[in-house]
Amino acid sequence: MANTKSSKKDILKIERNRQRNQSIKSRLKTLRSKAIVAVDTDVANSGESVKAATKAFDVAASKGVLHKNAAARRKSRLQKRQNQAIAAK
Repeated sequence: MANTKSSKKDILKIERNRQRNQSIKSRLKTLRSKAIVAVDTDVANSGESVKAATKAFDVAASKGVLHKNAAARRKSRLQKRQNQAIAAK
């Protein structure tokens, strides 16, 4: 248990940040899975869902929730999947 006033404040701040990060990560997973389903089912109209997921990755990286290289890697994989689906069509 925290003893000093500043460490008690740190505990509150850490919990607040943890909840924020958790909601952002959950949103990322949802948007990524929706984009993958859209690419796999309807390639022609998947652009908007891929764009939304890409933007969410960028926002998460800018807020420090996700490392910038991890965000770039996930965006790249999603775009690659979309490009392969378009080429196969």
